[in-house]
Amino acid sequence: MIPSIHDRGSETIGLINYLYGPGTAEEHIDPHLVAAFDPLTPDPGRDPKATHEQLQRLLDQPVNVLPAGKRPEKHVWHLSVRAAPEDPVLSDEDWTAIARRMVAATGIAPDGDEQACRWAAVRHADDHIHIIATLVRDDGRRPRLHNEARRAQAECRRIEVDYDLRRVASGDGTAAKPPTSAERHKAKREGREQAAREELRETVRRAVAGAMSEEEFFDRLAAAGLLIHKRVAPSGDLLGYKVALPDNRNGKQEPVFYAGSTLAPDLSLPRIRKRFSDGPPSQGTDTPSAEAPSGPATARRRTATAVWQTVLVLDDGEDAQVAAHIAATGEVLDALAKTSAAHTRAELREAAFAFERATRSHIKAERGHDQALRQAARDLIHSGPALGRGEDGATTAMAIDMLFFLVTAAAHWHAKKDHAQQAAAAHQAAEHLRAAYRAAADLPLGVLYQRGRRLPQSLRQQQATCLRAAVPELAEQILAEPGWPALAATLADTARAGHDPAALLTEAAGRRELGTADSISDVLVWRLRRMADLPADATQMPDHTPTAARGGGRSVSPAPSRDDRPRKTR
Repeated sequence: MIPSIHDRGSETIGLINYLYGPGTAEEHIDPHLVAAFDPLTPDPGRDPKATHEQLQRLLDQPVNVLPAGKRPEKHVWHLSVRAAPEDPVLSDEDWTAIARRMVAATGIAPDGDEQACRWAAVRHADDHIHIIATLVRDDGRRPRLHNEARRAQAECRRIEVDYDLRRVASGDGTAAKPPTSAERHKAKREGREQAAREELRETVRRAVAGAMSEEEFFDRLAAAGLLIHKRVAPSGDLLGYKVALPDNRNGKQEPVFYAGSTLAPDLSLPRIRKRFSDGPPSQGTDTPSAEAPSGPATARRRTATAVWQTVLVLDDGEDAQVAAHIAATGEVLDALAKTSAAHTRAELREAAFAFERATRSHIKAERGHDQALRQAARDLIHSGPALGRGEDGATTAMAIDMLFFLVTAAAHWHAKKDHAQQAAAAHQAAEHLRAAYRAAADLPLGVLYQRGRRLPQSLRQQQATCLRAAVPELAEQILAEPGWPALAATLADTARAGHDPAALLTEAAGRRELGTADSISDVLVWRLRRMADLPADATQMPDHTPTAARGGGRSVSPAPSRDDRPRKTR
C-alpha cells in the first residue's frame, strides 16, 4: 500500500471538483465519501442535495474565521493511499478504517483530539482513496505534521499486515517519482506501453550512459527524437533542461515537458555534470582503455573485465566508492540493453529498468572511482549494435554472466545497509539478467558442449585430473553437471593457448565463492575464456579431435536442451 502526500494547495474547491469529477481520462467511477471528520459531512457523490461548495465551506470554516492576515496561503493538505494491483478489492468499510488510521498517524486528526483538522476521504476507484484536509485546526492552531510522510509509510506497513496485503518495502525518499494515475490512464488511452514520464526517464538514462560531455548528452537526446528545452541564464550559462515526447500533448496541443530532476533525482543537470567532471579513467593492466573498441565483441569483453573488477570493489570498498560503482552499473546495463540483439534486448531493458531504483540511496557516491565502468558503457554505445550470433553473441553472454554477479553483489550490499527497496530492485534485475543470459548463452555453450563431448578419452581424463587438483572441494559437483563437457573443452583451449589450465582454474575459482552457483561449470567457462583471452565463440577455435573422430558417419550426442543447460543462480 503506497501513501503519497501531494503538494499543498490554496483552493479547496479545486481539489474537491477534481475528486468528484470524471478525471482527466474519465477514470473516476462513482465518486463518494467513505469517511470524514464529522459523520454528517455532506457527500456530493451520493446525496443529490449536497454540493461541492457545501463541502468546501465546511472544511474551510476554521481557515475563514481567522483574520485575513493570519490565514495560511497553502492550507489544503492532500494524501492518496493506493493498494497494490494484486491486492483484493477493499470494501468502503475497510477504506473508512484505513482513512481514519492515516489521518491519526500523520497528525491531521490524532485519536481523541476533538479540535483536530477537518478532513474528508473520497473514493472514486477500487484501488485507492484521496484524503483532503484543511491545515487549520478547529482551535485555530496549526497541526503538527513533522515527518508526516514517514509516519504515513509506517502506518501503511502496519495496514498491510492487518489486511493481509502485499508487503511493500519502505521507501527512503530517493526513488524517482512514479507516474500519476492521470499519466497512466493517458498512456493506456493512447496505446503506450509506458507513461510518458517513464519512457522519458528510460530514454534520458540511455542517453547519459557513458556520455563524456553535455554536448554529447544533448546530441543523444536529440537523436532519440526528444524535444529539448534548455533553461539559460542571462549570462548564457545553462541552468537546466526539460524534455518531451513529440506526440505527448496537453489539451492545448502543447508538448508536455518534464525537467530532468522530476524524472529522477540523479538526472538533474548538476548531477549529470558531476559524471562529466570526473577525470579520465585510470589505466591498469585489467582496466579497459579509453579508446573505443573496434567492434561490439571487443566492447563486451572489456565490459566483462571492468564488471569483474567492480565485483571485487563491492566486496571490500568504501561505501561512497561502492555507491558510485552501483550507479555506473546502471549505465552499463542501459548501454548493453541499447546495443544487444533482439532476442536478449527485452530482458536486458527490463533489467536496466529494474536496477534503476538500486542506483540511488542516501549514501553519496564518490565519483571518479567508477570511470572504468563508465568507459565500458561508452565503449558499448560507440561500438554499435551486436549481432546475436558468433563472437558478438558469445561475448554478450560473457558480459551478462559477469553483470549477474555484479548486480547480485549490489543486492547483498544494499541488504546489509538496510536499503530494502534498492535490494529488491537489484534482485529483480538479476532475474531478468538470468533470463537474458539463457537466451544469449544457449548457442555458444551448446557448441562448447559438443566439442567437449568429442574430446579424446585421455584428454577428458586429463582435464578431470586438472579440475580435482585445482578445486578439490568442488570437483565432483562440477563433474556431475551437464555443463562439464563445455568446461573441459575450455580447459583444453587454455592449454592450447599456452596457459597452465590448473593455475588459471585455481585463480578463476578463487576470485569469488562458487558454492551457491547452480552451474559452477557455466561460470568458470566464461571466467577462463575471458582471463585467457580465448574467443568466446568456440567455433573460432580449432577442434581437439582428429577428423575421423568428428566425421565418418559417426553420430554425436546432441547438446543438452535449454531446460537441461546449466543455469546460474545466487
